[in-house]
Amino acid sequence: MNVFLPALDAPVVRQPGATRQEPVANGNETVLLVEDAAAVRAVTMRALAMHGYRVIAAGSGPAALRMPELSHETVQLLITDVVMPEMSGGQLAEEVRRRFPFCRVLFMSGYNEDTAIRHGQLGRNDAFLQKPFTPLILARKVREILDRSH
Repeated sequence: MNVFLPALDAPVVRQPGATRQEPVANGNETVLLVEDAAAVRAVTMRALAMHGYRVIAAGSGPAALRMPELSHETVQLLITDVVMPEMSGGQLAEEVRRRFPFCRVLFMSGYNEDTAIRHGQLGRNDAFLQKPFTPLILARKVREILDRSH
């Protein structure tokens, strides 16, 4: 087997700091993460915890709403998949906002944002993150949402 790669006229020189990215500020807020795919939930939970957030995680909307932690925690951010069995992300967001009126919402989905909007899931002040995403992109988006004024 042969592998052919394009030739370069000169060696590639990287600019100093070209790959360096600004650090993401850590947080200490409580995040309710609801994602039905266990692998996505685990990676997302780990990424949030690495940045200092307290994470309450569940695999479905009904399971999240039954969690005892919600009775003694104030949730500042709900991160939820748009499409889930039993209860959609939009339905879950409505219920969470009844309990925590100042809670922000970040919807995530493998579908694009336009599809989520067409299905009536996203509200005016909600944010959206398309899957797949990196832990760094997630951390930046979460910080951006939590830092903006209501």
